This record gives sequence, C-alpha cells and structure tokens, in this order.
Amino acid sequence: MEARDVPIPVPALATELQFAQRLREHLEERQLLDGRYRLQEVPGGWVALPVLEEKLDQLRLPQEMPCRLVQIQDPVPSRAARRRTPAQKLRDELQRLLGESWSEELERDVPHAWQRHGDLILLSEDSFGAAPWEKLGPALWETVASALGAQRLARRGRVLPDGMRTPNVTLLLGQDGWVEHVDNGIRYTFDVTKCMFSPGNITEKLRVASLPCSGEVLVDLYAGIGYFTLPYLVHAAAAFAHTCEWNSHAVEALRRNLALNGVQDRCRVHHGDNRQVSSADEPRSLQPHTASSSPPLSFQLELRDVADRVNLGLIPSSEEGWPVACRVLKKGTGGVLHIHHNVETLPAPAPRQAPVLQAERGSPEGAGSDGEVQSPMEGSGKETLGARIRPEWQRWAEATAARIQGLLAELHGQPWRTSILHIEAVKSYAPHVHHLVLDLECRPTLPA
Repeated sequence: MEARDVPIPVPALATELQFAQRLREHLEERQLLDGRYRLQEVPGGWVALPVLEEKLDQLRLPQEMPCRLVQIQDPVPSRAARRRTPAQKLRDELQRLLGESWSEELERDVPHAWQRHGDLILLSEDSFGAAPWEKLGPALWETVASALGAQRLARRGRVLPDGMRTPNVTLLLGQDGWVEHVDNGIRYTFDVTKCMFSPGNITEKLRVASLPCSGEVLVDLYAGIGYFTLPYLVHAAAAFAHTCEWNSHAVEALRRNLALNGVQDRCRVHHGDNRQVSSADEPRSLQPHTASSSPPLSFQLELRDVADRVNLGLIPSSEEGWPVACRVLKKGTGGVLHIHHNVETLPAPAPRQAPVLQAERGSPEGAGSDGEVQSPMEGSGKETLGARIRPEWQRWAEATAARIQGLLAELHGQPWRTSILHIEAVKSYAPHVHHLVLDLECRPTLPA
C-alpha cells in the first residue's frame, strides 16, 4: 500500500475575531493549543484555533466568549512546525496517532536517524521494536512515510552470514526496493532489500576516479553493483573492465548500472566465484588459505594475463583473491593491485607516527586525495583519519607486498618486485579497526 498525501483534519475552537487573543491565552494556559498549526478563518468571519486532539476530553468551552468546536479541513503548519527537524516531526505525528497510548517507552523506540534513498526511507533494525506498534498495522508505516516525506519504507536487519553480505531488509511500505543514487556524476541503481550500498566508501570512489587509467584493462574481482568499476570506466578512462561477482542480485544491478552510465560495451561481467581456479594455476603457498564456508558456484574464472590494474575491494580481507589477482596481471609488464583490508590499530599513548609512504621514484602514481563524507547513518563518533599512517598500517603493507611478491615469483617461475605506492585510509570500520587500501605496483624483474 502506498503512503497517501491527504491532509488530516484537526479539531479547533472557533470564536469571533475580537475574542481570538483571549481564547488563545485561555488555551495556552491550559496547554490545549496545538502549536503545530496556524490560526485560520472559518465561514462567518470567525477564527479557528487548533486544539490538541488527545486533550479534547479536557476541553471546556469558556462561558465568557462565544465559541464552538469545528474541524479545520486543510490545516496549515505554523512557522514553528516548519522549523521542526524531521525527527521531531516524526515524533509529533506518531504521538498524535497514538493519543493517550503514547508513552516514554514508545518515544525511545522512535528512530532519530535513517538512510534516505530517493523516495524510500531505510530504517535501522532497532526502530519500532516495541509490541504496541504492531497493533497500528499499515497506519503506522503510512504515518512514518508521510512525516518523513517518503513513499516507501524498509527496515534493516543484520547482514546475512552467507558470504555475500546480503542485507536482511524488510519492505514495510511500497511495491519494490529499487532505488537510485548519484555519486560524482555516476548513477547507481540497486534493490535495497537485496544489495548493500556503503556511502562510507565515497572517498575511495572519488580517489580511483582520479587515477591515470587511460588505455588500461581493469579486473575488478569483487564488483558488487559497480561501486569501483564505474568510476574506473566513467572518470578514470579505463579502456575495458572485467568484473567478477557471485551475487546474482548484485549482477543484475551491475548490468543495469553499466547501461545507465553508457559503458556496457566496455565491460564484461563474469558471474560466479572468482576463487575457483584450477590447481595448476593456484600457487601452492596459498592453497591452505582458500577454505570458505560458502558453497562454490559452478563457475571457473578463465582470465589470465590481461590486467594492467586489479581492484580487490573486499573487506574484512581480500586475501582469498590474491592468487587470482596475480594470475590476471599481465605477466610481461605487471601492473597495480588495489588491495582492501581491515587492519587493527592498537591504542597507544601519543604514538610516534611514520610519514605517509610515497611512491617510488619514477613510479607513475603518487598519493591520492583524502577526505571525509558523512552519510545519514554514518559519521557519528567517526575517528578522524589524518594524513599520516600508523605503524601497524605500514607493517601490514610491507607484509602484504612481500607475500604478493612471493606468489608472483612462484606463479611465473621468475623474480618479481613489488613497490608500495600509497596507503589510503578509507574509513574507521570499528573501534581501532580501519578500512585501508594498499596501492601495490608489481613488475617482473627483467634479466640483466
């Protein structure tokens, strides 16, 4: 059922114009005046003053002035009401809906923040959990949608432990969960009940959009709905992209997004689990680390020796994709890996921080930009990520570079060199845990 945008009549006391001020004072003194709406003229030259519906049983008509009870059919919000925050408006509308049933328990259960996706509001999982809400039925969701200026409502649950980070979202009002976002001039559409969307990754999407990728071939091993694939194709001018994704709902959104942005002819979508490689292609040193609780799809990624650049945008760790990334890099010239990982940073009193790692001399890329963009559901209490890296980040980057170097040498039977170009702090993922991206240049060592 769709939310209706129909004015709801409000009760009011009407009196002659000369008595309007006295009636206002009378109602204010008894806390009966409904300050959410303006006074309005009614037929007969009288003035109607809105009163609180939940207090009608306390209303006593004053004997010293002429007045009568009326209904204002098209109430006009007062100036104070128009200045209300969305959260205040939501609380007020719900309090009006419940009347005397309103309680402190219900007020604590009303959300103060949510995600907006166009005309769809996505509520947090801990909102409207109290039992009394269930008795209201569809009227609850229609009231919430109307108060927040939305047509559709959904509520989040915990992310499903299925290896695909599938959201557990319930559609409360509306016919479907398809929404559209525009980031940096790129259009993303997806079904909020089937796919994740992280506004906290906007800084990394902006950064990859500025990388010099003209003429390059990209392999995106965890494409999702195209979070990073699209900035590479639309803004960074990559010539072609191979995208890998095993979630069928994300693949549907990815195909739509490629078409929405006019780059479908420069991308091939590989639907399946990119970890399924033949034993001959997989370095022995990583074979013990490829166990997964998720059943593999009937699919084997056949790509090899094609990529100038590989994006590994999976957290908390993309380690299972490292052998695949090594295999798809061009074996003659190598390329750059963008490795995402959650790194724990132990608190310490006033630690000495190492400077940002700069690109090697002569390397084609340097440090990227840094910044923070908050979303409706994120940013509160977010740790500021400065322009310096932590010692733990540098140790992780160096260990990863050494590991990748060994995988490449074992895979190709010749020495390779790896160079740390940049470490990007994307966001604070949890207390003392940071989502990082390592830009790692990988080149074969040419014989002397």
